[in-house]
Amino acid sequence: MGFRCGIVGMPNVGKSTLFNALTSAAAAEVGNYPFCTVEPHMGRVAVPDTELDRVATLAGSAQTVAAQLEIVDIAGLVRGASKGEGLGNQFLGNIREVDAILHMVRCFEDDQVTHVEGGTDPIRDIDLIETELMLADLESLLRQKEGLVKRMRGADKEAGQLMPLAEKLVSALEDGRPARSVALNDEEALLATQFQLLTRKPVLYICNVDEESAANGNKFSTLVSERAASENAGAVVVSAAIEAEIAALSDPKEKQEFLDSLELEEAGLNRVIRAGYELLGLIRYYTAGPKEARAWTIPSGTNARDAAGVIHTDFARGFICAETIGFDDFIAFEGEQGAKEKGKMRQEGRDYMVHDRDVMLFRFNV
Repeated sequence: MGFRCGIVGMPNVGKSTLFNALTSAAAAEVGNYPFCTVEPHMGRVAVPDTELDRVATLAGSAQTVAAQLEIVDIAGLVRGASKGEGLGNQFLGNIREVDAILHMVRCFEDDQVTHVEGGTDPIRDIDLIETELMLADLESLLRQKEGLVKRMRGADKEAGQLMPLAEKLVSALEDGRPARSVALNDEEALLATQFQLLTRKPVLYICNVDEESAANGNKFSTLVSERAASENAGAVVVSAAIEAEIAALSDPKEKQEFLDSLELEEAGLNRVIRAGYELLGLIRYYTAGPKEARAWTIPSGTNARDAAGVIHTDFARGFICAETIGFDDFIAFEGEQGAKEKGKMRQEGRDYMVHDRDVMLFRFNV
């Protein structure tokens, strides 16, 4: 089960630098010129999880395996991308393949780093990217509406359901509003996935600031945070340059000393990864034994049977029950045995909705 976030933004805002730091590998070439990234680079990153470490310690696990996200570094978008400018069609196609957008915004001033639109203006940059995505969505929807008309002539029932939804979304886009601004019920939201709209994807703004602003942000990041709040989106402040330096340090002690010298509690990348995880509406549950403690990723609202299937399809097919301990109880009573003695281990059926950080053992028979 893959969960993919794409880093998008204008050229030269620090996307590839951030990607390299996230994946701790110089896989994406970094350069001070537009379209340095042409093909999207992909990497998997571990979700920081101190709770998993605590579970592993109490379970006596030999190793831990954290939950992961797939991150895609997508080339910079420019004005006219929806019409093919700057290889725009290819880049827009790459964005369609991700589940959520990490929109990186330049929030620093530096005469040595070229900005294709002139001086630093994060709101202008956000509007430009959003406009290109909305124009691409509008063009795509209008084409799809033509297909729906033909299907409706053949009395296609699904087309009849999709048409009013398409018209609602087209109206919003023509008014200059992204598709995600349209309130949809659960049934409509499911149908809307068929349109593969760029502006339906959830967005997290990443404010790339200078080193001095890494701890508290600056006037530019404040503007982005206000914009995010107005859209019910998230915003995270990082300094991509600092994150690259942190990623280059292999010694955890050196990393912490470096963070302390900058008055940072943790690496900004940790916040980005956690925020991306939350953006996708994901939770994790744990399995723990002598060999390993592992975090498994599932969408919020997943039942026990489907959660078991993430480990192996046989677990779901032959599901009997899920022996479950809440994380707080697992910690409070010092592991499985203590929780069991206190009556805190529950046998849950297939329809049990898994909670974030549940510690689980599946019983199955095939």
